[in-house]
Amino acid sequence: MLDSECIEQCTHRNNVQSSEKPHVYKVGIYGWRKRCLYFFVLLLMILILVNLALTIWIVKVMNFTIDGMGNLRITEKGLKLEGDSEFLQPLYAKEIQSRPGSPLFLQSSKNVSVNILNGKNQLVTQLIAGSSGVRAQGKMLEVKSSTGKLLFSADDQEVVVGAERLRVTGELMDQTLHRIQILAEAGDIQATCRSDLRLESKDGEITLDARRIRLLRLPEGKASPSGTTTRQTVYEVCVCPNGKLFLSQAGTGSTCQISNNVCL
Repeated sequence: MLDSECIEQCTHRNNVQSSEKPHVYKVGIYGWRKRCLYFFVLLLMILILVNLALTIWIVKVMNFTIDGMGNLRITEKGLKLEGDSEFLQPLYAKEIQSRPGSPLFLQSSKNVSVNILNGKNQLVTQLIAGSSGVRAQGKMLEVKSSTGKLLFSADDQEVVVGAERLRVTGELMDQTLHRIQILAEAGDIQATCRSDLRLESKDGEITLDARRIRLLRLPEGKASPSGTTTRQTVYEVCVCPNGKLFLSQAGTGSTCQISNNVCL
């Protein structure tokens, strides 16, 4: 009796369980989460497109190529820069040269300075070109011709002019506290001017030391008939009170006072 009841209960339970439908669990993102995901994916795509467009625009504007950027080209010997360029910071380079047949143009709103340093980073030579002029500083200054001939040189000891002719078109005035020596070891010294040539020594004297001193084209004073002169063609050099020199025919005595009509 008990066994039959247990069998009936088990059979009823199995029938009840078999009549219930199985539960199905959905996997994925639904609802507002799905909409947010799509929104972020769309935003990311827009950002990617904008970045790509900006990158292409920058490459086009800056003219990026395999060889360089814009007017700047990378070559085997270094960098090649074409066109006008502006440097806001100091430029350090081993060599700067222009294209063959083209000039090298440097422009600055203030000045252009060229500094030469030694191994201890000490300034030894400097060239400054500014609005007030050109100033050079160094141990020695040399100017040579295209053939290598020395035209001008200057240092602490001497100034040498190697040209065959020195021409001064303006007023020449030299003031110094030291001794000045003009020396021509292998030639003559010739001074030529259109107007007056004046040698003046305020506190010293002017010395002409030579075996022969020639004073050409000096005016000749006319002696009065009462003067006693020699028959030989011998003259004496006379000096007027104003410093003018003239010749007077020599006599037994000085004839400068007799022939001083040149001084008038």
